Amino acid sequence: MMPFDSANALPVTLAFRLGVIALTLALSGRSRAARRVAFVGSAMASVVTGLMAADVLRAGAGVDGVLLLHQASGLALVYAVDGLSAWFLIVLSVLAVPIAVYNLGYVAHPHLSGRSVFLGVTFNVLVGAVETVFAAGDVITFLCAWELMTLATAALVVTEHEERASRRAAYLYLVMSHLGTGCLIAGFLALASASEALTFSTLLSHAPTDGSMRNVLFALFFVGFGVKAGIVPLHVWLPEAHPAAPTSISAFMSGVLIKTGIYGLVRVCAFGLGVPLLSWGVLVVVVGGLSALLGVLYALMQHDLKRLLAYHSIENIGIILLGLGAGMIGLTYGRSDVATLGVSASLYHVLNHAVFKGLLFLGAGGVVMATGTRQIERLGGLLHRMPWTGLCFLIGALAISGLPPLNGFASEWLTFQAFLFGFRGSTEPLVHLLFPIGGALLALTTALAAACFVKAFGISFLALPRSRAAAEAHESPAVMLAPQVCLAALCLGLGVFPGFVLGTLNPVVASLPGFPPPADIAGGSMAMVSGLESFDRVVPAMFGVALMGGAVVALLLTARRGATARRVPTWGCGGELTARTEYTATAFTKPLMLIFAALYRPSRQVEALTEVSPYFTREVRYRSEIEPTFERHVYEPLVRAVLRVAGGMKVLQAGSLHAYLGYVIAMVVTLVLFVWWTS
Repeated sequence: MMPFDSANALPVTLAFRLGVIALTLALSGRSRAARRVAFVGSAMASVVTGLMAADVLRAGAGVDGVLLLHQASGLALVYAVDGLSAWFLIVLSVLAVPIAVYNLGYVAHPHLSGRSVFLGVTFNVLVGAVETVFAAGDVITFLCAWELMTLATAALVVTEHEERASRRAAYLYLVMSHLGTGCLIAGFLALASASEALTFSTLLSHAPTDGSMRNVLFALFFVGFGVKAGIVPLHVWLPEAHPAAPTSISAFMSGVLIKTGIYGLVRVCAFGLGVPLLSWGVLVVVVGGLSALLGVLYALMQHDLKRLLAYHSIENIGIILLGLGAGMIGLTYGRSDVATLGVSASLYHVLNHAVFKGLLFLGAGGVVMATGTRQIERLGGLLHRMPWTGLCFLIGALAISGLPPLNGFASEWLTFQAFLFGFRGSTEPLVHLLFPIGGALLALTTALAAACFVKAFGISFLALPRSRAAAEAHESPAVMLAPQVCLAALCLGLGVFPGFVLGTLNPVVASLPGFPPPADIAGGSMAMVSGLESFDRVVPAMFGVALMGGAVVALLLTARRGATARRVPTWGCGGELTARTEYTATAFTKPLMLIFAALYRPSRQVEALTEVSPYFTREVRYRSEIEPTFERHVYEPLVRAVLRVAGGMKVLQAGSLHAYLGYVIAMVVTLVLFVWWTS
């Protein structure tokens, strides 16, 4: 039982975080004590937030209240936690607690220990801001928390401010974030002028019914929230910011921070502006498919482990949007069964992605700490030196690849069923065209993700070490391994018990405005059903049992024949296999680079170094890179155009006082004429 009423849990949690921040600052001269206070306090606060959210879902009734009230002005910051907010707060808590515990060991590393106070304080600010974003009850509270979240994230991205890449990543993140925030402010102002209110309950219930105005509002919110979610083509900040931040912060950014954009898309775009138009659902499916496919394709070409994981965040955001778009199209046509499958799959994948991507980033953090490098080509053989990290990373890799019985399979299977079931039960030509394409893109994305993590795990953890740092790597401390083991267990639990998760999601989906009574897609605690006449019941645990059974049968057959294991050298084409002759990440992905050359537009440079004769090569240097399509063909021309316009406007700022007075007089006259004309 909670020591206080759940209605007051959020204000108490935020007040507790403020106390933790103050105590951490007071211990600034003692980094070890400050580290413990900051991260243990953050974990405790996140536990309370998760318990509050679970209590809201259990009771089926939301909680609301006032966070801050200014008597003189009447300004109030209010919160309101309903089913959707509670679900995202649970996602936040599930990942924030392990990351806080992990930070006790990660931030103690000599490279970061001098920044313990900064990281502890800013991490608490960031988590508290995200909690407030999910629980905000009005526009003012939401935007204040949104901006605080943005600034705290930028500060964490630039933790290693000595590096130019970190400063550039933080600057790019701020530019893109404020572009999105500008769109959100414009959208909320338009809604507020129509409803004459700022609370979400009133604001969204009085959304304009005019078709053109609704389309404008949808576009504003889709761009505003899409920037934070990292959808294509608004994703350019994400692969820069995630690698630049400390790895534990990257885990939080990927698992939770970008989900604030998904929360906004679900809250406002899908269910806040009335019944979705068909064009909205089509746009969400198209953008989701492009994000999923391009995200995984660019991830395949990355040899920086954190950058690879960052691109997979774009891929999984695309998968989330595929399910959400299918659900929106189902609502448009009045198909509650398709809508239930799509929206449930989307929200289920929000949780699954937070768990397995957090696990993968924490594993990558252990690798970086042990070896001092993020380059996959300089790793190898880590499974023998870091067995627990390798096992947890392998579980995360299997989960993100959508293999049963892990959690990635459950939500991706539901997304497939939304497309297949929607196609079968619809007579609409557009659905018959779009849904098979969406399902095919999801299938291709899943296959490419599996290939990418064969590369990431195989090249990093198997074979022989390719550098001295990899050969001398050691296992992470227990305080860093325990969170990874917990997240790996969650990957298994969320995959084996999908019915339990879907049962928890049912009141969340039912609470969405305008959603018809959702179909029951939970077949007990371990099964999922889609409503199809055949193959409509799937038990992921049975796939795991079948795989284990096959392994047991193979072992029994081997033992029966009396075979014994022999250790022999690996075949190396007639020579001895060494680290120099092993398969590399570049070689592994070269066939895919050639297949998708039209997208990658690769370039390469080969330089042969000789001493005595050009026929006797001493060294060959090979360099290959792909073209950054969006940066080069979308954003660079845009930046050049803006700079040209800004340069042309310099003539207005001539330094003449008379000119400035003339500008003021012209503006006043224009405003007077405008008011006279409109009145």
